[in-house]
Amino acid sequence: MHHALSITRPNPDAAPSAPKLQGRRLQATLTLPFERSGRSLHSGRYATVRVCPAPADHGIVFRRRLADGRVIDVPALWRYRESQPLSSALRHEGILVRTIEHLMASLSALQIDNALAEIDADELPIFDGSAIPWCEAIRAAGRSEQPQSCRFMRVLRAVSVTSGRRHIRIEPGTGLHVTGHIELAHFGSVDWSGAITPETFEHDIAPSRSFGRYVRAMAGRTFGYVTGRDFLQGVSTRSAALLVRDRVLGGMRVPGEPVRHRMLDLVGDLALTGHPVEGRVTACHTGHELNHALVAALMRDQAAWELV
Repeated sequence: MHHALSITRPNPDAAPSAPKLQGRRLQATLTLPFERSGRSLHSGRYATVRVCPAPADHGIVFRRRLADGRVIDVPALWRYRESQPLSSALRHEGILVRTIEHLMASLSALQIDNALAEIDADELPIFDGSAIPWCEAIRAAGRSEQPQSCRFMRVLRAVSVTSGRRHIRIEPGTGLHVTGHIELAHFGSVDWSGAITPETFEHDIAPSRSFGRYVRAMAGRTFGYVTGRDFLQGVSTRSAALLVRDRVLGGMRVPGEPVRHRMLDLVGDLALTGHPVEGRVTACHTGHELNHALVAALMRDQAAWELV
């Protein structure tokens, strides 16, 4: 069932108290480039991504080199977001780049502000469904600070989006703090809450994998194959945490792995604001569509935030 999104904003005349700012820092990029290859979740094809250092104020940009010789850059910004099933995607000048959320979350959480990601296909590799391969690659490449100061997006007042039982809200807070809740049949309520720092992201969030019911995932893969669509052609127990009744095939990597992965995706989707976000996010049954609806609502309400 589809529900209309409703966006809630408080009285603009109310004067919220400004949250205490977290410590300032300089912008940063990678010290060295790195390259990773793997099979993609939806197309099932192999893709190679080369992530390179970039100058200050460059942001995160994806680059596609096309067969006709054209080179198209796709900035990782919310205005280029395109709705795609079970992933976050961007389109610019007709060129699609999708399943970007795990790399975006890793770059954001590990405080890499500027990078150029060259990809030889339209979809990034899924690896094991977690963000650990990206985090390991970023750590190995190194982080280099740049002379310019990093500008943070500080949330000044609450913005929320609701779609049926799904709800997500961002409000003023110090640093980025996320609280997630989902209810799964046979699992019950699954919750996680915490500040997103490089350390907590790598330890608590990055190991969690994309997840879904085994029967639905296999049905989706069959549907994609029969119809010739790029949908879940790379899904398997090697690329996702697949659920059968009250267990994960092969076991959970971290407690409450499904809700932690929803928070991983949320961090990656928030990164499409183009700046580190300072605020508290509360998310109930959120997914990519709701995350992006929140980002769009926040960005369009320019009185709800400031760059500092």
